[in-house]
Amino acid sequence: MLYRRYLAAAVASVMTITGLIASVPAAARDYLQCVPFARAESGVEIRGNAKTWWSQAAGSYERGAEPRKGAVMAFAGTRGMPMGHVAVVKKVVSDREILIDHANWSPINGRRGQIERDVRVVDVSDAGDWSMVRVWYAPIADLGLRANPVQGFIYANGDAGAPNSAPSFKAPVWAQNDWKPGNDLEMVVASLGN
Repeated sequence: MLYRRYLAAAVASVMTITGLIASVPAAARDYLQCVPFARAESGVEIRGNAKTWWSQAAGSYERGAEPRKGAVMAFAGTRGMPMGHVAVVKKVVSDREILIDHANWSPINGRRGQIERDVRVVDVSDAGDWSMVRVWYAPIADLGLRANPVQGFIYANGDAGAPNSAPSFKAPVWAQNDWKPGNDLEMVVASLGN
């Protein structure tokens, strides 16, 4: 009798885990989006689509047009990038060039949702105000062909005049070493029979 209860509980657990894994859309399981990466990397606690971060930051975080280490660079939504994009400033190289860390920009090895670090971004705005940029795009090994509109920079520590200290983001297990939900599920199921 006790054996049947344990077996029933084990089967129910496996079915629950399988259901949870199956209920997550395939696209969400297989790659990391820019928003959770930028939130974890910068400490800016904003949720929702990247294109809404700039307006959501008003009143909660200082915002500005000057890139600073650790700040979130908020890209506007466009036809080619309808949800916008967010990235974290890693280093200010010059008044027209920075390095960023971000996720889900370039497909790497044919897969989207990868983390890219120390990515070159160049201000191509006529006024030199960081309102239009070109971003390094791995598939062509050069700056991307299109200019991308930027809403501005969100400063995590609330002081637009001081650099942010961003924590280091460690990719979740599912984003490391090509691990995907369901891998090794057979081992888990097999262990339940012992």
